[in-house]
Amino acid sequence: MILKKLSILNYKNIRQSEILFSPKMNCFFGNNGMGKTNLLDAIYYLSFCKSSTNTTDNLLIHNNEDICVIQGFYDYEDREEDIFCAIRRRQRKQFRRNKKEYDKLSEHIGLLPLVMVSPGDSGLIQGGSEERRRFLDLIISQQDRAYLHALIHYNKALLQRNIMLKNQSKDAALYEALEIQLGRYGRFIYEKRQEVVTDFIPVFNDYHLEICRSAESVDLRYISLLANDELPDLLMQNRERDRILGYTSTGVHKDELEMKLNDSLIRRVGSQGQNKTYLVALKLAQFAFLNRKGETTPILLLDDIFDKLDAERVEQIIQIVAHPSFGQIFITDTNRKYLDEILAAMNHDYALFRVEQGNIQSMENNI
Repeated sequence: MILKKLSILNYKNIRQSEILFSPKMNCFFGNNGMGKTNLLDAIYYLSFCKSSTNTTDNLLIHNNEDICVIQGFYDYEDREEDIFCAIRRRQRKQFRRNKKEYDKLSEHIGLLPLVMVSPGDSGLIQGGSEERRRFLDLIISQQDRAYLHALIHYNKALLQRNIMLKNQSKDAALYEALEIQLGRYGRFIYEKRQEVVTDFIPVFNDYHLEICRSAESVDLRYISLLANDELPDLLMQNRERDRILGYTSTGVHKDELEMKLNDSLIRRVGSQGQNKTYLVALKLAQFAFLNRKGETTPILLLDDIFDKLDAERVEQIIQIVAHPSFGQIFITDTNRKYLDEILAAMNHDYALFRVEQGNIQSMENNI
C-alpha cells in the first residue's frame, strides 16, 4: 500500500498543502513546532479516524476556521483508494471511502494498516495499564475484524453495567445478562491477546538485539484474571463491591501488559536510551506482525526517533528501515544529518521536504 498524494486544509497549523510522496522514503526536516508531527498525524488520522494524540476533533481545526479536510489517494495492491475526511465544529465528522460515506467508522479500521513511532510512545512504559492495553488492541484490531467487533460489544456492555452500578440498580436479571455478554466477549479478547503476545515476543527480541547489540534481554507478560477464572463468575462475586465503588473492577479492561528489561519492569530500571530502544523495537515488531498477518504492507511513520539514542543504535535503526522488506516510510527529524544518512544507505526512491510554520516544501528528490 502506498500513499501517493495527501491534501490538507486547516489541520492544526497546516493551513493548506498538497503533497506528492515517494513510494519508499519520505523525509521531513525542520525545527520543533513547525508542523512535522502534524503532517504525520494527518496521515495517522486517515487510518484510524482519530488523532494519534487522542486530541478532540474540534481542537484539530486551525484557529478561527470552521472546517478542516484531509484527503489521501492510495495505491492499494491492484486498485486505488480515495479516503476523505471532513471535520466541522459541533458537527459529526464525515469519513468517505471512494466517495461513499461509512455507516460506522469501525468499518474503516484495518483498511489502511499503519504503525507510528513517536515521542508520545513513552506513555507505553511510564503510563497506566490502559496505554498498554490500547497498544495491544490497536495491533490486533487492524488485522482481525472479529476482535474489533468483540472489543466494541464488550465496551458497550461494560458501559451499561457501569451505569447500573452508579445508579445503584439491583436488577439481578439485567446484571446477569450483561455479565454473560462480558464473559463471552471478554474470553475472546483474552485468548486473542494472549495468542498475539506469545507470537510477538520473539520478533520483538530479534529487533531489540539487532538495534542494541548487547546482552540486554526484553520480555512482555500479559496478565489477566481470566487466565484462571471465568469472567461471569468474577463479576457476580464482585457485584456488591462494584456497586459500592460505582464501576466494574474486574475484566479484560483491567488487564496488564508488563514490559520487562533484564527481568525487571523497564519503567523502574530503564534509562532514557534503553526506553527509546525498547519502544522502537516494539513498534518495529508491530510492523512485522501486521505485515505478516495483513493483506498489504503497512505504512511506517517515524517521528523524531533518533532523540536520546547513541550513534551506534541510530546506525542500526537506519540499516533496519532501509531494508526492502519495509514499504513506504515517513520520517521526521530536526535536521538533515540522520535523514541524509538514511538516504545514503538506500537504493530506493525518496522525497525530501522542509517544514516551516506549517508550510511543506519539496526539496531535491529522486522520485
